[in-house]
Formats: sequence, C-alpha cells, structure tokens
Amino acid sequence: MKFSYWPELLAAPLYPLLAWQGRRTRAATPRLPEASDQAHGLWTHASRPVDNLRVLGIGESPVAGVGVANYQEAITAQMAKALADKLDTAVEWQALGRNGARLSWARQALPAFRQAQGHASPAWDLILVAFGVNDTTSFCAVNSYRAELQSLLDELQMLLKSSGLIVLAGVPPMQVFPALPAPLRQVLGMKARALDQINREMALSRQQVLHLPFTANLQDARQMAEDGYHPSALGVSIWAEELAKTFLQNRQEK
Repeated sequence: MKFSYWPELLAAPLYPLLAWQGRRTRAATPRLPEASDQAHGLWTHASRPVDNLRVLGIGESPVAGVGVANYQEAITAQMAKALADKLDTAVEWQALGRNGARLSWARQALPAFRQAQGHASPAWDLILVAFGVNDTTSFCAVNSYRAELQSLLDELQMLLKSSGLIVLAGVPPMQVFPALPAPLRQVLGMKARALDQINREMALSRQQVLHLPFTANLQDARQMAEDGYHPSALGVSIWAEELAKTFLQNRQEK
C-alpha cells in the first residue's frame, strides 16, 4: 500500500486520543492575529528605480502575517526585500493569505483578486504558494489535494511572466512542532510528508514550477512565534532568503 495512505491507517485506531489532543492543543495554544496593515507594498533601491520585479504570495497563515508584527515582516514582503537587496532594484509585492486557509480556499479567492488587479495588471515574476498545514490537520485526502493543486497551478501559470517562476513551499515537518504533543505530532508529521510529496511530484511535472523543501529549524525557539506553531520574524527572514536564492538560481540557469 502506498505511503500516502499510512497516516489515515495509523490515525483510525488512535482517533479518540488524537481528537482529544487536538482539542486540548487548540485550547492551550495562543491565537495570534493576522496582520492588519496593507497586504502590498514596494521595496525600492534608488540606483535602479525602474527595473521592477513583481512577487505574489498566496497561502495560509504565514502569508497572512500570523506570528509577526505586520505584513512587512511576513513572508511575501520579506521575500521581496531579499530580492531587492540582492538585485539592487525595486520589487513590488502582494500578499493573498488567510489564517486557517486550505488549498481549496485559494481557487475561491483568486477570481476576486484578479478582478481587483484589473485586466491591464502586469504579470508576476515570482509566485509563492504556501499551503499544507491546514490541509494536514484536516486530513485532506491526497487525491483531493492533488486535484486542488493542479487546478490552482493552472490558474497561477496564466498570471506568470514567460520568464517567471512559481515556488511551492514545502509543507513543514509537523512532527517537530513545539506546540503538538505525541502521538498527534507523529501522525500529523506523516500526513504532512504525504502532502508534500504531491508538491514535489507536481513541481517535477511542470515548467516554471519548483518545490522548495522546508529547511527552517523549528527546534530553534528564536525561529518560532510565541504559539510554537508559526515562524517568528527571524524564521520568516531565513525562509525568505532561501526563496530568493531559489528564484535567482533558476534565473541564472535559463
């Protein structure tokens, strides 16, 4: 039997315990808010003010600014800042995120976003897709996750420049989340790996799509927000550097 179905097999006999641990964890974990400032902006360097890059982040709570003070510290803006610093240019950024969002939310949110942008809106150089944690905790079926991701990428590739790149962020290894008790963390860790394998396979099957494995050290308290569940500003900045490097390496290889 495929590894992708092991989490469900393991969870079934443990369901009463896992459900109780999930309720207890939700009750004990601080509920951090989304960022409340503007979800878009521009990082600029005066030496090259006209060579704008455009980056879009679409995803769950880290894209929505949960765990940091504002959108400037959240992943989309930090990714744009890293690119602006490395390229000495201006980078426009836009975050489309929601706390608690699953992958299925993205396709519902995109039509209104595209309408607000207008038909004349320029295409994007880099699009970050950051989902997986909420699909993991809700035990989204692997076939449903694959279908949702396929449809989302079809839509996002229409928004991408011919030289652009979509980065699928790796699903975090939930087995090391500080806020989660055992055995809940082990079961969710297995489920997260199963969904992230779909991300890997999808990236390999498409042009202009790369998968970036999750590399942050979740056991470093400095990289985690106070809830033990979301990355801190430091954790986000490290993640943003990796994303910027991935984009630049892909650009140099073309």
